[in-house]
Amino acid sequence: MAWKRARGGVVGLAVMALVATVFTGSAGASSDGADRSGGRHQETRRAIEAAVRAGVPGVTVQARDGRGVWRSASGVGNLRTGAPRGRDDRFRVGNVTDTFVATVLLQLEAEGRLRLDDTVERHLPGVVRGNGNDGRAITVRQLLNHTSGLFDYALDPEYGATYLAGDGFLRHRYDTLTPETRVRVALSHAAPFGPGVRHSFSNTNDVLAALIVERVAGRRYEDEVHDRIVEPLGLGATSNPGNRVRLPRPSSRGYAKLFAAQPDRIDDVTETNGSQAWGNGDMISDADDLNRFYSALIRGRLLPPRQLAELKTTVDNPDFPGASYGLGIERFTLGCGVTLWYHDGGAPGSITMVALTEDGRHQLAFNYNGAWAAETILPIVNAEFCPARSDTPADTPSDTR
Repeated sequence: MAWKRARGGVVGLAVMALVATVFTGSAGASSDGADRSGGRHQETRRAIEAAVRAGVPGVTVQARDGRGVWRSASGVGNLRTGAPRGRDDRFRVGNVTDTFVATVLLQLEAEGRLRLDDTVERHLPGVVRGNGNDGRAITVRQLLNHTSGLFDYALDPEYGATYLAGDGFLRHRYDTLTPETRVRVALSHAAPFGPGVRHSFSNTNDVLAALIVERVAGRRYEDEVHDRIVEPLGLGATSNPGNRVRLPRPSSRGYAKLFAAQPDRIDDVTETNGSQAWGNGDMISDADDLNRFYSALIRGRLLPPRQLAELKTTVDNPDFPGASYGLGIERFTLGCGVTLWYHDGGAPGSITMVALTEDGRHQLAFNYNGAWAAETILPIVNAEFCPARSDTPADTPSDTR
């Protein structure tokens, strides 16, 4: 799994003590009456509770399979008041947004309005230029499978210090940013490698993909996502925030560790301007909507067979042997032999994971309202899909986006 923006260190003892004090009596997971699975998610529940004990403020989760729907929540949604995490919480999904954008582009291809092997220059003339970057040599496909070679704007030191960490984030969290601003940051760097050489995740690719949606469709990418995916599937909890800063209700507070020199410090980062992640990480959803979207996608409800095959055509991820990346979606086979399609996403105060089996019939979506402790995610995935192996070492790569 290729997480990049949600990295966090080990939770300090002081924070552990604070969190334990805040939610004493409310940290146990609770599930609603929709669970008809005969308790088969007990190992998943235990893995979630272990994540909370490790310092994650709260977790909301939903699993779906042929035997029913299981929803649960553990920990707190508000560290100040001790209010519990909600089973129906909405949250920022981060780079899970990428799959929505890729789906729209593939639908446009099915309509004959673009081709995956079109160059970026064809749809965004003059945009990708300078420092050896050349949109005439990069295709739409290479944006979606992250083989373009373009520098990730989020890794620019000045951008990171201004918008992603420490006092910079706290001062600028309400700023409105244009996608062009972030693209210019990326293009101020030479490409780390040439187009098609290898896979390497870059947020810049996803911003450009959303800009291409707008250029081809002639209207906002948010409207295309809504009319093509959200409305047809009835995803009532899924939205694009624009430049709004608050989460819609029901929702919990989101927390982050912004200061590397103060690893025990936790800041409430719930409010942040959605425009700062436009096109590559801005969307808001809940676990139920995410499970239904990914299941519909993998089971062919949103794409014709040829475009679905393109979506599922992967390139190796050399950073994480055994993992591969399709068009806005990732693939990995667990140690127990179960193959998953998945995507993950980090956002201010939020880590999200969605995973499902190849047939789309067994789905898992969950969210942390704290942007750290990503090492606790893998045991949850293993517990749900490989319950007999949930106590084994992680079977999947463990870096975080």
